[in-house]
Amino acid sequence: MLPPVIRIQFWEPDALVLRRSQQAWRCAHEMDFLFLMSFTATALVAQDVEETGKSPVVAKVAPMGTVRMDLCSSGIELVGQDEGALRVSYDPDRGNVKVRIRVAQDRADLTLTGCPRNNFRLRIELPKASALYVRMFAGELNVRDVLGDKDVELHFGQLSMEVGKAEDYRRVSASVNSGELDAPAFNISKGGLFRSFSRTGSGKHLLHAHVGAGELDLR
Repeated sequence: MLPPVIRIQFWEPDALVLRRSQQAWRCAHEMDFLFLMSFTATALVAQDVEETGKSPVVAKVAPMGTVRMDLCSSGIELVGQDEGALRVSYDPDRGNVKVRIRVAQDRADLTLTGCPRNNFRLRIELPKASALYVRMFAGELNVRDVLGDKDVELHFGQLSMEVGKAEDYRRVSASVNSGELDAPAFNISKGGLFRSFSRTGSGKHLLHAHVGAGELDLR
């Protein structure tokens, strides 16, 4: 009796299956490459700049990102510019101001400490399309040419902001605990204790401004 015959067949993928496999391999490697490039770009943008007694101090930031500021008491001019940078300038002979700028992706954090008390002034420039968040204890703060959202509070002193057109805003809130509230851009003028106003509109930006004791001017 003859032994059974064993037939062995070798499978060969057809052209369609092979092509799909190659496409999947290329897609996976392209995703890995894009992830690596994204990670590298993020790492390059991330910064932590810290200087004392030096002016100007500059860091590259996103042109339409968020800029958060914690400012020491002084006289500060805060100005929006076309350049994609955050710049702090002052007279270094007046004192050893400590400037720290931390940048991560589309957010920048600025901290100022050590400002002298004798009428010290400095200038901060940032991209004009930034969303701005500022907290400052006392002094004079002037904000102009910043077109994004604005959330600014000053405990004691004078806060003046150029806000542009009233119809640019979706929500507005402004208040003083004690002092003057003048907002000609919104046809508001009030004085005394705990003065405030709020409104909503069809614009796309948000505006919040508060002064504890002093003067708030929205023009």
